[in-house]
Amino acid sequence: MPVPWYLVSGFGAHIKATPRMLTIQKNGRTETVPLSQVRHLLVMGGHTLHTSVITKLLSAGASISFFLADGEPVGILRPYGDRFDELMWDAQRGAFAHSYALALAKGATHARILEVVQVQEECQEKILYEGELEILEKSQHELEFLIRMEEIRRIHRLVADMYYEILSRTIPPELGFRRRLPRPHTDVVNSMLSCGYGMLYGNMCVAMIGAHLDPDLGLLHKGRGGLVYDLIDPLKPVMVDRAVFSMAREGLLPEEYECSDARCVLSDELMQRLTGRIRETLDQELIETQVMVLRDALMKKTDFVVCRPGNR
Repeated sequence: MPVPWYLVSGFGAHIKATPRMLTIQKNGRTETVPLSQVRHLLVMGGHTLHTSVITKLLSAGASISFFLADGEPVGILRPYGDRFDELMWDAQRGAFAHSYALALAKGATHARILEVVQVQEECQEKILYEGELEILEKSQHELEFLIRMEEIRRIHRLVADMYYEILSRTIPPELGFRRRLPRPHTDVVNSMLSCGYGMLYGNMCVAMIGAHLDPDLGLLHKGRGGLVYDLIDPLKPVMVDRAVFSMAREGLLPEEYECSDARCVLSDELMQRLTGRIRETLDQELIETQVMVLRDALMKKTDFVVCRPGNR
């Protein structure tokens, strides 16, 4: 699915513009994009941006957003008089949250059930206690009949808690992981999960702002970044958890991390290995497709579906 934004990430690019083309020079390579195809330029990291880019894009009605290297938004330039963000935010506030939250909770539950079943097959050993899979499947079925948002969130939390506890049985007990816990983390697996989720969060947030969505207007999750958490939740098992738990099962060396009662610190070498693995599993095209599906559902009243690999 083509997207109306263009992302320049990393460091060291030179971004220029001619009357009709956007030119990006980076690492000895040059890429050109018709200005008419760029409705929102996303600049992530440190780059050189010529003023011609700003004036030509703004004059053409496009916006420019700036992000830190980890995807944290820092500012946006909009054409004078532009009100598209306000229209999008009004659509978010006016959406019937129940149907979106239900789809997201069902999508996350389905993804976690599939991951548990796949891990059990790969491990060739029983990791599910008697009746646990039935509880997960029953919870997924029960979501269909829930009316109150509190009930949807309760089932969503129950499935997530069970999911992490089940997967904890597949990794060495000396790593100290029993369940998903909030920061500060005192075990290496929780620390690795948070690192991976942070990468996924940044990629989703950048795409979301490219679509002029407000990341803080969540449907299932509330608070800062609520909408980002909404959309990354069904993607976590495939894009982050699979890499983290595989690394943990393969074995981590004691010198690769240091844990205390206060926090767990990952070594630079472990961080490099982890980020390398997650870059392989992060599917930016799927992320952008999911954002576009949500945008169209809000603005064009099309059906909202949770995207999975193979169902774009």
